[in-house]
Amino acid sequence: METLIAEPEIRQAVTLLGKQIATEFRDEDVTVLGVLTGSIIFLADLVRSIDLRHRIGLIQASSYRGATTSPLELRINDSLLPNIRGRSVVLIDDIFDTGATLSALISTVQAYEPRRVRSAVLLWKVGKSKVDIQPDYYCFQIPDRFVVGYGLDYNDDYRHLPYIAALDPDDA
Repeated sequence: METLIAEPEIRQAVTLLGKQIATEFRDEDVTVLGVLTGSIIFLADLVRSIDLRHRIGLIQASSYRGATTSPLELRINDSLLPNIRGRSVVLIDDIFDTGATLSALISTVQAYEPRRVRSAVLLWKVGKSKVDIQPDYYCFQIPDRFVVGYGLDYNDDYRHLPYIAALDPDDA
């Protein structure tokens, strides 16, 4: 594996993002909505950096299952979604790749009538998008490589790494 983003860089970027979100949403009722499972570490660190009252919720989306490195059919489970009607929502995901997941999640969340929805991702693979949206916030832009760590996995492994690494075929 090749380390792409070290732990101190991640910590600094997440803290700055939290401050940016707190500034923009200062006078609003906010729900920070994490996308399971990849965003859980990012979500935990980010919400501690958002210095304003906010609720935390979860939604599940999955297009990578098992040992695959190519997306499969997207499945969204909104059964964990809290009441977000009239609230501002910041949708937190680990990575923006083709954009299909984020696009579908935004549509799903908007059906619950929030005041507004913004998206934040840890990583953005620039040039891979297949949809006409982009994240409102991001911490890092990365090349088109399969990455693990800081919540991102390969076959449910490597999520625990405190950094982002590109997974070599030999590591799989």
